[in-house]
Parts: sequence; structure tokens; C-alpha cells
Amino acid sequence: MQIIISNNVKGPIYEQIYTQIKKHILTNELQAGQSLPSMRQLAKELDISVITTKRAYEELEKNGFIFSIVGKGSFVSEQNNEMIRERKMKVIEEQLMDAIQNSKEIGLELTELEELLRMLFKEEA
Repeated sequence: MQIIISNNVKGPIYEQIYTQIKKHILTNELQAGQSLPSMRQLAKELDISVITTKRAYEELEKNGFIFSIVGKGSFVSEQNNEMIRERKMKVIEEQLMDAIQNSKEIGLELTELEELLRMLFKEEA
């Protein structure tokens, strides 16, 4: 598992770790039951504080991506793809609501917003 910490990314370092480990789990690069490096080991590899790796692992555990066993370590949890899809849909809905609100504030028509979404969607594909 490779994690890259960037100084150019806004937000705390623990979020970068969280996001990258989560991506490894969701893409099955990390399989259910697979062990993660210890917090100390990961902190040493990334040359960061153990508190930072602890925070990332706590967030991953809170959101159901990993589980920890005292004295044994942290492991990838079994993923419920339907639950993951539902969580992602909720985030997308919230982001779209923000986009709709911003569009209305500047008088952007629905057709213009749809065209923008189609254009951006195609660029990412």
C-alpha cells in the first residue's frame, strides 16, 4: 500500500491518509481482513506524527472501512457495496444541491447547468 503526502493539497494530513486508504479499500487493492501497517510504522514511513496516523485510522474505523483488535492491529472490514453506494449518493445529492443553489443565485438556467454537468462528466470519463 502506497500513501503519498503532498504539501500542495489543502486540508490536514490525516485526511490525505484517510482518503488514500479508503480508495485502496474501495478499489479492492486492500482486501477484507488484510492488515494495515501499525500506526507507529505508518507514521515512521511517512515521517509524520503518530497522532496524525491515529486520527486517520480512527476516521476509517468510525466510517466502517477498518476495524481494530487490541494487541493485533487494524484490519480492512468487509465492505457492503450497497451501503457505500448509498453514502456516495447522499454526498452527491448534497453537492448538487449546493450547485443548484449557486446556479439560482447567478441566474443560471437549468439547461445551462445540465450542459455544464454533461461537459464536465465527459471530461472526467
